[in-house]
Amino acid sequence: MTNPPIPKSRTINPTSQPITLLSTPTARTFAHLHPVLLSAYYYLHFSSLVATPVPTLFADLVPLSLLQLAYAITCLPPTKSISTTATPAQKTKTGKPKRAQRERERAWEGLPSKLSTALLALTLTLLSTPPLTTILILFGAPLTTHLSQTVLLAAHISLLALFPLFYAHGVNSTMWLEIAGVILPFDEVWGATVGTLLGAWLGAVPIPLDWDRGWQVWPVTVVTGAWVGAVVGRGVGGLLVRGRRVRFD
Repeated sequence: MTNPPIPKSRTINPTSQPITLLSTPTARTFAHLHPVLLSAYYYLHFSSLVATPVPTLFADLVPLSLLQLAYAITCLPPTKSISTTATPAQKTKTGKPKRAQRERERAWEGLPSKLSTALLALTLTLLSTPPLTTILILFGAPLTTHLSQTVLLAAHISLLALFPLFYAHGVNSTMWLEIAGVILPFDEVWGATVGTLLGAWLGAVPIPLDWDRGWQVWPVTVVTGAWVGAVVGRGVGGLLVRGRRVRFD
């Protein structure tokens, strides 16, 4: 009697490509300016964050949203302009999409289209704040106290980590399966996401230490790690490990 065949495990075969920033002079300039503005703004407001965390975190949501919106609209191709396959008319004899035609399509993306995509991405980002708050609590954030701080921390992480993903990938199920499986190829957007999450996780390390510092209050170090991680991760993902994927084998 033969044994029944063992079913093969289903695996995700990644097909996505790294996001290429728009090639306009404005996009190239703002791509370099954006992390500088993020770093400078956070540095200038750090003392206020330590003294009054809730009002400062709440007030910082508007400048952070504007910076992320400006970066996405100026530098990133909106979700509908990203395609992992090309139509037959777009392919050369070797089967590769024509780069010049792709660049022209991106260059002619209208501002109304970008604005509508940005508003949709911002809406999805705001809707992600409650579930992210729950995840933070499950990972050890205070449940019966400091709830306002935790919600605002989740909002900051959502804007830093999720908003660019929603703008560039929308609700494409294939892309989000790769995101959930941590197999998306590194670029500026994915690097910023990974950097934000790792930075927030590492930022929790100093909180329980007996140093008696004012900045050890929840969630100052976590939100600091998220902001720093977003800037560092974006640079690493866009320059050092661009196109590579996390391998688990």
